[in-house]
Amino acid sequence: MHMQPETFSPKTVDAAYWSIPADTLLTGLESRADGLSSDEATARLAAFGDNSIHARRGASAIAAFLRQFRSPLVLILIFAAGVSAVVGEGSEAAIIAVIVLASCILSFTQEYGASRAMEALTARIGRKVLVLRDGRETSISVEEVVPGDIVRLSAGNLIPADGIFLETRELNVSEAALTGETFPVVKTAGVCPPAATVSQRTNTAFTGTSVRSGTATMAVVKTGGQTEFAAIAAAIAHVAPETEFARGIRRFGYLMTRIMLVIVILVFFANLLLHRPAVDSLLFSLALAVGLTPELLPAIISVTLARGARTMAANGVIVRRLEAIENLGSMDILCTDKTGTLTEGVIHLDACLDVAGAEAQEVRLWALLNATLQTGMANPLDEAIAAGKRPEDDLAGYIKADEIPYDFIRKRLSVVVRRPGEAEDLVICKGAVQTVVAACSSVMEAGATVPLDEVQAARIDETVRAWSGKGYRVLGLAVQRFARKDAYRAEDEAGLAFAGFLLFLDPPKAGMAETLKAIAVRGIRVKVITGDNRHVAAHLAEIVGLPHRRILTGEEVHSLTKEALVRRVTQNDIFAEIDPNQKERIIAALRGHGHVVGYLGDGINDAPRLYLELVL
Repeated sequence: MHMQPETFSPKTVDAAYWSIPADTLLTGLESRADGLSSDEATARLAAFGDNSIHARRGASAIAAFLRQFRSPLVLILIFAAGVSAVVGEGSEAAIIAVIVLASCILSFTQEYGASRAMEALTARIGRKVLVLRDGRETSISVEEVVPGDIVRLSAGNLIPADGIFLETRELNVSEAALTGETFPVVKTAGVCPPAATVSQRTNTAFTGTSVRSGTATMAVVKTGGQTEFAAIAAAIAHVAPETEFARGIRRFGYLMTRIMLVIVILVFFANLLLHRPAVDSLLFSLALAVGLTPELLPAIISVTLARGARTMAANGVIVRRLEAIENLGSMDILCTDKTGTLTEGVIHLDACLDVAGAEAQEVRLWALLNATLQTGMANPLDEAIAAGKRPEDDLAGYIKADEIPYDFIRKRLSVVVRRPGEAEDLVICKGAVQTVVAACSSVMEAGATVPLDEVQAARIDETVRAWSGKGYRVLGLAVQRFARKDAYRAEDEAGLAFAGFLLFLDPPKAGMAETLKAIAVRGIRVKVITGDNRHVAAHLAEIVGLPHRRILTGEEVHSLTKEALVRRVTQNDIFAEIDPNQKERIIAALRGHGHVVGYLGDGINDAPRLYLELVL
């Protein structure tokens, strides 16, 4: 079905779209529950433009060039050139102007070239989103999302546009980027009052927010500049945090300005007291001020920083802002994630064991069913389990009945399977051992089920501690049979039987110990911030030569006030079992001590805004 582009303008949908029933809204969007056709999507993309809130690139080069002149030192030099021209020193004015222009052109060339390189990289690794097109799930670029699209979401996904949820399952969304609210918000399908504020729209999805847990299907209503995020961005322009170096240069420029003003005033009035002509006195005092101006300082700074940027570029590092070079050298604490940063990030399944620590084929089968049938967030652990599938593994006899998706709060994932002819469903729960044990009431031992008491729990904890101390990442697995029903929720993860353990290995990167030693020689302390088990983190730190005795856990961080955390952060080497919001608290606390802090991470849980001193 082809329509004129103007018939699907977002303005045809009521402004309070969150108060409109889903069926009515889809009709207004001229969309369907099975999505748009490719032709409709193409027409709408031409009508609405890319789903992007970034400014037009046409003005970016001019803006980047003009930005080079905002330094107080440069402004002082421009003033000096003007004074020189007024007093008749044309050659001096020309020399100063050439120095300023050369310095600014050099900085502009470096920064603009780096920005273009970043744009090229961004185009190569652009975000993808799963939408329904022509009645089937299709992965497209976020920029190609249009009003009327039906989007599939799962834990870890960034929401690409504004819209309403058509279906949700245990859905929690982090809206910190939009509302500042620390804790995830529960979202459900339905309608909200027309007067509901952004934080009260529990049925609405917003650009820039992220799915913390669960799965959902949403209908896109607003894209690009029409979104709530774009409205806020237009009202409050985002300014990158000022680096320590830029702050120092700015303060030096202000100091020079005050000195020059004082000299001009004192010398001018001193000459007047000596009965010298007023004009000659003013020109003389201005000439003194110009003489104090460090004409070559901006050029020296630009040349030095540009040389550093070229050296880093030769080693594969793109520097977007020259100021970051000096800030990189000022960094005295580097906070780093563990998985994929200190380690290879290529995890393999090492063993599937029962509670007694023996190889268990049944545990491996249940793990395979859980990993291969789950449809939520893709992750290396499930990929490692699926990679261990053998030809003799027969999964065809099982049918997936339901799924309780993974989230960062429960830290477990359950898949419900059934077999034809059986009256019961089998719930297979996999996740962090502590959270899986919390959902259990019994333990499977030697083919029998015994109650989970304090002795059993302590034995499981001791077993996990021993394996973690050897560098293993350990997951727990539990099962339980329930009478068949249509849908399962997180509340059904109760009364399970703990079945066994899954052991994974993720070795440190080659040469990591030498790299960390080289960092330490340069006066930089390295702190590990990870969501992993404290024992695994300590074992890895010991292998790569990092301090590992003083550990602060996420539970302890949660119990600390802001002031108490500021006192504790410098005393600890490892922050383990940390959630995403706590990472930001730790970074802020370290900066509160006056440290220049760098952060290195590449996971979904590194997504919250971290306004660091190190801006590359």
